[in-house]
Amino acid sequence: MTQALAYSVFGIILFGIGLFGVLAIAHVVKKILAINICGVGVFMVFIANASSGASPDFVPHAMVLTGIVVAVAGTALALSLACRINALEKLEDDA
Repeated sequence: MTQALAYSVFGIILFGIGLFGVLAIAHVVKKILAINICGVGVFMVFIANASSGASPDFVPHAMVLTGIVVAVAGTALALSLACRINALEKLEDDA
């Protein structure tokens, strides 16, 4: 088993674990974490496939770096929305 194949298999396993978390867990913060685990799995497969050739391909690496930035921004947005939903639910419970 080559190193690229091992990274690809581990990335697919991570994606599956994250997908299971998104589908099976009801807690919002845990779902956000599961989505991040899915993203890490996709990034690992991308990097493994980019480095499997004779010469390194820089486009997938740049795409993964951009994806990491987008994932961090998306996580921040999702967490802020979760906080807002939690605050609105507390207001409804108090009323």
